[in-house]
Amino acid sequence: MSGAEPKVTLDLALASGLTGEEYDRIIRRLGREPTFTELGLFSALWSEHCAYKHSRIFLRGLPTAGPAVLQGPGENAGIVDLGGDLALAFKIESHNHPSFIEPFQGAATGVGGILRDIFTMGARPIAVLDSLRFGPAQDPRSRRLIEGVVSGISWYGNCFGVPNLGGEVGFAPEYAGNPIVNAMAVGLVSKTRIFRARAEGPGNPVFYVGAKTGRDGIHGATMASATFDEGAEERRPTVQVGDPFTEKLLLEACLEAMETGAVLGIQDMGAAGLACACSEMPARASMGMEVELSSVPQRETGMTPYEIMLSESQERMLLVAARGREEEVRRVFAKWELDAVQIGQVTDDGTLRVRMNGAVVAEVPVKALTDDAPVYDKPTAPPGWQDALAAFDPLTLPAPSDCSETLVTLLGSPGIASKAWVYRQYDQQVGINSLVMPGSDAGILRIKGTGKAVAVTTDCNARFVYLDPRAGAAMAVAEAARNLAVSGARPLALTDCLNFGSPERPEILWQFKEAVAGIAEACRALDIPVVGGNVSFYNETLGQAILPTPVIGMAGLIDEAERRRTQWFEQEGDRIALLGPPAVSLGGSEYLWVMHGKMAGGLAPLDLQLERRVHEACRAAIAAGLLRSAHDCSEGGLAVAVAESCVSGPRAIGAAVELPDDGRRLDLALFGEGPSRVVVSMRPEAERHFERLMGEFALPWTWLGRVGGEAVNVRRGGETILSVPLEKLDHAWRHGFERHVA
Repeated sequence: MSGAEPKVTLDLALASGLTGEEYDRIIRRLGREPTFTELGLFSALWSEHCAYKHSRIFLRGLPTAGPAVLQGPGENAGIVDLGGDLALAFKIESHNHPSFIEPFQGAATGVGGILRDIFTMGARPIAVLDSLRFGPAQDPRSRRLIEGVVSGISWYGNCFGVPNLGGEVGFAPEYAGNPIVNAMAVGLVSKTRIFRARAEGPGNPVFYVGAKTGRDGIHGATMASATFDEGAEERRPTVQVGDPFTEKLLLEACLEAMETGAVLGIQDMGAAGLACACSEMPARASMGMEVELSSVPQRETGMTPYEIMLSESQERMLLVAARGREEEVRRVFAKWELDAVQIGQVTDDGTLRVRMNGAVVAEVPVKALTDDAPVYDKPTAPPGWQDALAAFDPLTLPAPSDCSETLVTLLGSPGIASKAWVYRQYDQQVGINSLVMPGSDAGILRIKGTGKAVAVTTDCNARFVYLDPRAGAAMAVAEAARNLAVSGARPLALTDCLNFGSPERPEILWQFKEAVAGIAEACRALDIPVVGGNVSFYNETLGQAILPTPVIGMAGLIDEAERRRTQWFEQEGDRIALLGPPAVSLGGSEYLWVMHGKMAGGLAPLDLQLERRVHEACRAAIAAGLLRSAHDCSEGGLAVAVAESCVSGPRAIGAAVELPDDGRRLDLALFGEGPSRVVVSMRPEAERHFERLMGEFALPWTWLGRVGGEAVNVRRGGETILSVPLEKLDHAWRHGFERHVA
């Protein structure tokens, strides 16, 4: 072993993010004290970010199999069958901690990392999406974070050349110290050319390909596995620096090398860099690996083995090639002016052996770093305030004196208003496959050479999850599936990004456990498997945790791309209907938060079988050519859904709505929220066919009114209860978010 490294002590292990018990466990496993480089390996691979040591016990309950699933969890990305020779690879990841410390590079490298997860599977990326959360929009610190994050996402995606097809932006005080930056990517792959992150075949060469290694990002995985304190913004060295132009070259080189047949396995050097790739690839194949660090291309001088192994420099891959075909790999990467250096080989002894100039600096069983990482079953307990929040009755608050002004205020609130300021900065047309751009319920891409299309979305109402983690998380799955259904798509699978506070707090771990159970319940009821995802814990600063935010990324298939639908009304005289039940709760609603500053109340009940029938009925009506538009009724309730349908399209168009006189309070009828509700419009001649079809699905629905006019008018019992000129609604919606950031 090398004697040039610092002596490892318990204090050093604790400073590296390990616990005393974990350090003892390492000593027992090795039969000796670890070297400094070995300590680095364990601190990274046993971090929460890599090992999922607090979450794995709960994630086992998620359904991961389904008729369309070709690759489930455990690889760089999940893959689902699109029919014929084509499949879709997709994944979502978090870059929350880096984006708080350095918003631009943190967000940019989040996009770069998720794109690499896609093309390591052999897929060509065709779209990215994002799910973002910040503190109050009017807070100058939030504005700085928003500007930096959006610029970083835009710069990387636009330079790489992949369209951004949507996502979501939310706000709450709980995100002020910990923004959420989740990035999702999707790609197309031939079913015969799927690659996996496995190091197989003793003697096969191990190649380092891509950009050179520097000192950026060291301790990135460990940093993502700890809460923040007042010195958080001083941790800039742990944030990687991205180069999208190099990544574009890396994409083309990797796909070309894969085409030669010389590549047997490949993994992105993401979290924990070489340490992770050199451990996980052989572990998956029950192999070992030997590497020589002096061969690793470096852009800084005097780097130590510890630094080289733990660097998270971007745009790098570890690749296992077939023995005897080394020159083919070198030739391809030389063509794209990228490093491709053999740094080691696969072994059959199950050991990761790391050398520096021939001297062994680390020698560890790969299973000790991966499969044998600790798994914790820590105590969980609901927080003491949970029952009181759920018991609060929003109807004890005064009803609005002016429903028209309330609608204008809601439509102009940052959470609901148009996010065009964000997505205008993204290229949506590159690749010329985009059929529906950001601004509708889902982004839609054509699959070239077929009549099909892919629909993609991200969704989560964190207030719902905070008030009832199990039901709220199930509702996130239901809403994402509804976003696809209103577009005409059938969900194939989902990927999740589970953003929570510290799992070492029983109430946070309870939120997580309940949320995962809710996701599993909804997935089983809706037949939507989970093919991958990410857990992001420790999202809290100075003891303030974020709202529990299990973001759902979902992909679906539209068999006839020309049948796709969007959310906006199109034609005067069209009939408007509401699928699903009337609102029965204001709990957790946007109305309650914006108008009363309260996040409380019981949620509307979620009937997953009814939810499923609503999706099926909506898809059937779209497939039959009956609907001109369909829009998920979610934040802001029915009034906001109708108003969005009026103003979010290419041209603003009014609507006249008649609500049933059922005695409900006006704010509940107009602004109450709940699952399983969709606002649709259709040609007058389609009405009778639509009525018969809804009868077949045995679900509650009602006629609402007609499209047309220069205002949104709502009547009940013969009395006008809301009337707002289109121009006023349009202005509120288009400028409500932008006025805080422009």
